[in-house]
Amino acid sequence: MNRILQWQEKHKVTESKTPIVMITAYDATFASICQEAKADWILVGDTLGMVVQGKNETKGVTVEHMAYHTAMVRRGAPDMPVVADMPYGSFSNAALALENGKRLMDAGGDAVKFEGADTVVCEALSSAGIPVMGHLGLLPQTAENFRVQGKDAESAAVMIEDAKRLEEHGAFSIVLECIPESLAERISAAVSIPTIGIGAGARCGGQVLVINDMLGLTSGHLAKFVKTYADLRTTIRSAVSSYGEDVRSGSFPDAAHTYH
Repeated sequence: MNRILQWQEKHKVTESKTPIVMITAYDATFASICQEAKADWILVGDTLGMVVQGKNETKGVTVEHMAYHTAMVRRGAPDMPVVADMPYGSFSNAALALENGKRLMDAGGDAVKFEGADTVVCEALSSAGIPVMGHLGLLPQTAENFRVQGKDAESAAVMIEDAKRLEEHGAFSIVLECIPESLAERISAAVSIPTIGIGAGARCGGQVLVINDMLGLTSGHLAKFVKTYADLRTTIRSAVSSYGEDVRSGSFPDAAHTYH
């Protein structure tokens, strides 16, 4: 059985109210660590365009890129539910979405996520047996300004209705990005599927963060909603620097690290 469906069945049986822990991963090493740490779901995010490829946006990420990294993550975390992002331009109509959704599932995904409220795409995917995660609020693939969404009554009402419609058309979960906590709470109450917050406060059914951000690997400004749990950029820089000093001084490799 699909790992997402297995998780859903287990969740219904236990009726657990414990928030879902979702984290991004882009390769086998980090995916294996996420599995060891007992995260619930892995998201192979199109954020790889920035944190892996070094670009300043996600638009250049292709389905080929997503499939490549999804396969890596599956190898690293064979037992975990893996959600693969559908990149910009890959779901502009139902037929294209279905073609690309199947490619991501074949690469090792258990579900796909797409940005926006296109119910035709959502139903086409879910009807074909591809679990769908929605994504409302800030939509990085098309956003012109990265700011909090849904602050006025009209846009908030639209977002609530969009969430309901996504659920009605087969979505099993919805990411809520950069919206007021009060709106996230209203959306979470309006649907029966879990909401996953990123910059949406604590009233969602779970949370997701970009792993590079929360591990302190990302340089420069971080969004307000990011909490860093380590400073691995400093740790890695120090380790590489120490390695360089040892090589240049001739102290590495020493006898303990040499075959005799």
